[in-house]
Amino acid sequence: MKPQRIVDLLALVALVLLGLSGYLTWVSANPGNGRVDVVFSGYTITKAPVTLALASVVAVVVTKLAGTMLRRVLGGLVALLGAVAVIVALTVRPGGAELSRLRPELSDVLADQVTQTLGVAPWFALAGGIALVAAGLIAAVTAHRWRRPTARYERDPAASPADQWKAIDAGEDPTL
Repeated sequence: MKPQRIVDLLALVALVLLGLSGYLTWVSANPGNGRVDVVFSGYTITKAPVTLALASVVAVVVTKLAGTMLRRVLGGLVALLGAVAVIVALTVRPGGAELSRLRPELSDVLADQVTQTLGVAPWFALAGGIALVAAGLIAAVTAHRWRRPTARYERDPAASPADQWKAIDAGEDPTL
């Protein structure tokens, strides 16, 4: 499989995983005493994974239009965005005060024992971040082997303008 396809596939997987982390449960708080659990989605806790996914997909799309040096820079940027997503997935654990700020209905029950349960969203964000790091590193390392997107439409520099006109008169496309 070509490196460009691998980068595209990893970026797509990262977009799906980081996007899912925004909608799945990041933290569930059980106020106790028979009260209903309060569920916090990933997007409620932090908007970073979804934002990082969108920024990295834009960077991957731009790599298709860029030259080798810019591809390496963008690959490094995508790897950096993936590393930030991994850090966010591993470190963002809101406390009781933060949860009560997000949901005021928890503020009156914080005097009780609130039990927090970690959801699956951080694991999706972690996997998406790892996929972005891999995509960025592959893009940076293999940038010199990627095909240029406009190479097909460039004309042969050795052909003179008269030869190009003759090819057009003969019904051929001189840019192929």
